[in-house]
Amino acid sequence: MTRAARILLVDDEVSIQRAVGPLLQSRGYEIEIAGTGRDALRIASERRPELIVLDLGLPDMEGTEVCRRIRSESAVPIIVLSARGAESDKVSALDLGADDYVTKPFNPEELLARIRVALRRVFSAEDGDVGRVQCGDLAIDYDRHRVTRGDEEIRLTPKEFDLLSLLARNPDRVLTHRAILKAVWGPNAVDQPEHLWVLVGQLRKKLEVDPSNPRYLISEPWVGYRLATTSPGARQA
Repeated sequence: MTRAARILLVDDEVSIQRAVGPLLQSRGYEIEIAGTGRDALRIASERRPELIVLDLGLPDMEGTEVCRRIRSESAVPIIVLSARGAESDKVSALDLGADDYVTKPFNPEELLARIRVALRRVFSAEDGDVGRVQCGDLAIDYDRHRVTRGDEEIRLTPKEFDLLSLLARNPDRVLTHRAILKAVWGPNAVDQPEHLWVLVGQLRKKLEVDPSNPRYLISEPWVGYRLATTSPGARQA
């Protein structure tokens, strides 16, 4: 990383702004703060942050709507930071394209760890995976963070690309749920399987001709997932 990453903090609580803003600045990040959804969308468009920390309870619109609008135009990592701890809230945010979900009250070091994991991907062009992997008619271009199926380009969110890349580096090998959670979200996420369930569902919708009968992303019940390089007797999650 050759410069400070720019992070957009979206939260209307002054206490959170005063706690999280200086925390991130103390670790060398450049911080923008928005207290409303409209300001968040404007800053995200104008300033192009490398990462967004997003609250769900904003005064003018739901944070999930902010997430949906940003994700429709950008692959920027989005970490939800919310007091809503219900599994349904987590799944809804992840399903709309959020990359991670941290519940308030939170451990500052955990939040920082999640941010580091997400930013590694943003700057991976400098020191990350290189080359191209071919799996049937599916091609993964690490250099360009691009995935194609035949002549069709498949647009993936950053976390979807992370998951596919991890499985592609271990073709036909079953990776456990815990191993995937740790690699994609960090060690603090190993007990949050709903992150993985949602992400697998999203990825199948984009990769598979028939998501209910997957060709590539195969479940090993109660164990994990593998990326099939040969035509399998497909199994569902």
